[in-house]
Amino acid sequence: MYAIPLGDDGAELRPLEPWHAEEFLAHLDRGREFINRHIPFGAKATDVDSAREVIQAYADKRAADRGSIHGIWLDGTLVGGVLFVSFDAATGCCEIGCWLEPAAAGRGLITRASRVLIDWAFDERGMHRVAWHAAAENTPSINVARRLGMTREGVLRQSYPWRDGRQDYEIWAVLAPEWRDARARAAHSDH
Repeated sequence: MYAIPLGDDGAELRPLEPWHAEEFLAHLDRGREFINRHIPFGAKATDVDSAREVIQAYADKRAADRGSIHGIWLDGTLVGGVLFVSFDAATGCCEIGCWLEPAAAGRGLITRASRVLIDWAFDERGMHRVAWHAAAENTPSINVARRLGMTREGVLRQSYPWRDGRQDYEIWAVLAPEWRDARARAAHSDH
């Protein structure tokens, strides 16, 4: 299909499809404890069949134009990804999310991949608002939202049942005019 380079370090953004189930499971197994610290992503993927079901659910969302999932490969190895958790073209609102195994952290992969999704949402699909939800304790995720130029809109206090308690969730978002203005400023400062 497609592979979008994310820089000069061998990182690529590609569609994550049901036939990647074995690779997806191996990736989750390498990073499961790290990934599941703040999000239950992939917790249901415990064998190849259940890993395929997780990816298939997003393939079904993509077919319905309600979401999608994309993997990040670094030197040919799946190390994480970004996704449209929800996508509502009628309202012009969507939410993106991410996950990453520890060996790939700290390289800016999520920020770079998220920019590709946000550009596509605004430029190709005419979306108006892209949201980002992060557990209040998930500092790396909140830092990505900041790097993307998103605005912290609020906190959903104790909104998510998590392990033996409840988690606060921060809501961040960027609007299409803000994104375009930031890109124009960045392009202008490059000259």
